[in-house]
Amino acid sequence: MKMAIDYRDGLLFTSLRVTCHGKTGVIENVVIDTGATHSILSPDSVHNLGLEYQDEDQIVTSVGLGGRQYAFVKKVDKVDFGPFNVNECNMDFCVIDQTGRVNGLLGLDLLSRVGAVIDLKNMLLYEGI
Repeated sequence: MKMAIDYRDGLLFTSLRVTCHGKTGVIENVVIDTGATHSILSPDSVHNLGLEYQDEDQIVTSVGLGGRQYAFVKKVDKVDFGPFNVNECNMDFCVIDQTGRVNGLLGLDLLSRVGAVIDLKNMLLYEGI
């Protein structure tokens, strides 16, 4: 099974389906980012799922090209992207793009967990052999 990748503005975009506490939502405009060790979603993109910061949430610090950012971490029931399913995983939540163009980063934590292969010639994501 394969999943098409959308290449625009110099970035690789996909969408994720996130399930938490019995609610499922589709998050559009998620960048496939092999430079990100953790997958991150904008809190605004999951607000309808009831995923909001709570005092007991762990706070983590990320350092990247954009500088230092702080995120809160929550366990979600399931993340689906294309043919891939990841059950019970931690996700980081923080503002990624102030303009709202990018709602998340699909990082190496989830990509490596499913053995994803990124085929740039055909703009596909599929499972490795």
